Amino acid sequence: MKELLFVVNPKAGRTVIKADLIDILEVFSNAGYKVEVYPTKSQEETEQYVYENAERFDLVVCAGGDGTLDNTVGGIMKLERRIKRRVHMGYIPCGSTNDYARSLRISMNPIQAAKDIVEGDICHVDVGRLENTFFIYVAAFGAFTDISYSTPQNLKNALGHAAYVLEASKTLFNLKSYKLRVLFDGEEIRGDFIYGQITNSLSVGGFKNIGSKDMSFSDGLFETVLIKTPETPVELQRIINCLLVDDLADDMIVFRKSSRVVLKCEEELPWTVDGEYGGSYKTSRVSNIRKAVSLTLRDKSAFPG
Repeated sequence: MKELLFVVNPKAGRTVIKADLIDILEVFSNAGYKVEVYPTKSQEETEQYVYENAERFDLVVCAGGDGTLDNTVGGIMKLERRIKRRVHMGYIPCGSTNDYARSLRISMNPIQAAKDIVEGDICHVDVGRLENTFFIYVAAFGAFTDISYSTPQNLKNALGHAAYVLEASKTLFNLKSYKLRVLFDGEEIRGDFIYGQITNSLSVGGFKNIGSKDMSFSDGLFETVLIKTPETPVELQRIINCLLVDDLADDMIVFRKSSRVVLKCEEELPWTVDGEYGGSYKTSRVSNIRKAVSLTLRDKSAFPG
C-alpha cells in the first residue's frame, strides 16, 4: 500500500478543513493510500518534521495557507538535497489568501482539491531562494510589504496591489527609501527605491500581480519590480497611474525577468517572504531554482505546451 503524509494546519485562515477532514481522508484511502496526519504547530517545526519524515512517504500533501505550503516545500527542498531524489507533493488550499493555489488553478474546495491530487499528474515548478530561505512565489521589501495581507478584499478588487500600496502612501509621504545596487544576471542598476518584489505568481496578497502577464511557473525566471523613490506628489501619482494599468515602461519603475537578483544596501534590507518575515540583509542574494518541486495537479492549463 502506498503511504501519504498529510500536513494539516488546523489554524489556517478558512477553518473549513476541519469539517472536511474525514471526507478528505476517505478520498486518499480510496485511492490506495495509508495516511499519516501531522497537525502543524509552528513554521519551524513543520519544516523540520517534513525534512525528517517525508522520505518514507510516496506523497506529501499539505493543507493550509501559503505559509503552510512554504514550510512544507522548505522541508522537501532540504530533504531532496540530502537524498538526491524527488519527493512528490500536493496542496489543498484553505488559507485566507491562497495566492499560489489561485495562480495554479487549484480548486478552493478542499474535497475537490484532494480528488484532483490523487487523479492529477506531476508538474515541476520553480522555487525561489533568498539567502538560506526558500520561497514559493514572492520576496518583497519596502513600503507596506505586509499591507496586502490585512486589506479587505473589496479594496483589493477595487484598486489592485501596488496601486493600493502607493495610494495609502499619499498620506504617509515620509516613506523609507533604500539606496540599492541591484544586479540582474550581469546587468547593474543603482538608485533609491521604496518598494521591490521578486515573484513567480499571478497574484500577491490577493491582488493581481504586477507584470505577471507573461510569467511562467517553470521557466527559471523571476519577475522583479522595483519602484523608485518619488520626489514629488506628481511623480507618485504617475507611478500609481502606471501600476493601475500594468504599464511598467515608466522610468520610475524597474521591471526585469531574470534567474538571479542580488541587492546590495548600505543598511540591512528587511524582507517579507510568502507573507512572513524573511530576514534582513545588507547583501540579499535571490536565485530561481528551476523546476525544483514536483507538484501534483489535475488542471495543467497554467503550464501551456
